[in-house]
Amino acid sequence: MSAEPVATAPAKGPRHVALIMDGNGRWAQRRGLPRAVGHREGVQALRRTIKAAPELGVRCLTVFGFSTENWSRPADEVSDLMGLVRAFVGSDLNRLDAAGVRVKVLGRRKGLPDDIAAIVARAEAQTAHNEKFLLQVAFNYGGRADLVEAAQRLVDRTRAGEEVVVDEEALGAGLSTAGAPPVDLIVRTSGEQRLSNFLLWEAAYAEMVFQEILWPDYGAEALAEAVAQFGCRERRYGGREVMDTAYGEAAG
Repeated sequence: MSAEPVATAPAKGPRHVALIMDGNGRWAQRRGLPRAVGHREGVQALRRTIKAAPELGVRCLTVFGFSTENWSRPADEVSDLMGLVRAFVGSDLNRLDAAGVRVKVLGRRKGLPDDIAAIVARAEAQTAHNEKFLLQVAFNYGGRADLVEAAQRLVDRTRAGEEVVVDEEALGAGLSTAGAPPVDLIVRTSGEQRLSNFLLWEAAYAEMVFQEILWPDYGAEALAEAVAQFGCRERRYGGREVMDTAYGEAAG
């Protein structure tokens, strides 16, 4: 897609947007193309979306890149997805770093190919000092697995003799998303309307927008539409006005 218009962000627009990037396979199928082409076009859509997000007032973007369940896909498709990770980091990491983007990868490192694990570590280390924008990539990630591992960390601390108070704050601190601002908006493309094991804990008070557009066609205009829908929502948080400590302003 060519340059797209970007709508003005609502006065109380989302600061943290999470994206389930769905529809690569269907996009390719409708064109009689291999699924791999859909995945490659999906990377282009991700580039457009990362560029557009700060212009819409978004300060953190979390994208669902590869789930723990995706390992069950055909081996050639998994291999192609891993190749896209290598290509994306190789071509985009320096640009993201120069733009002040901090990259954080959510999910299990165990089980990743050695070179992918090294790429993940390099991306995080190179951009760790950046503060303008946070890009979180959920890779080898599952919401249930993340919760189980956070709970296990509390168990391990207790077994080590530490007195641990088991509450929401303690459990949340053990998640891979710890330290990121609260998720305001979850967007899923392709018309599907489910979370698919994505950010289950973090979705507690997030608004959700489901868009018909297939992910490879996504970009600034589609993101602006999702942000505009968010701006029309009234967020009550169970009837209480909650202070969003990440930004020092009322979030209700």
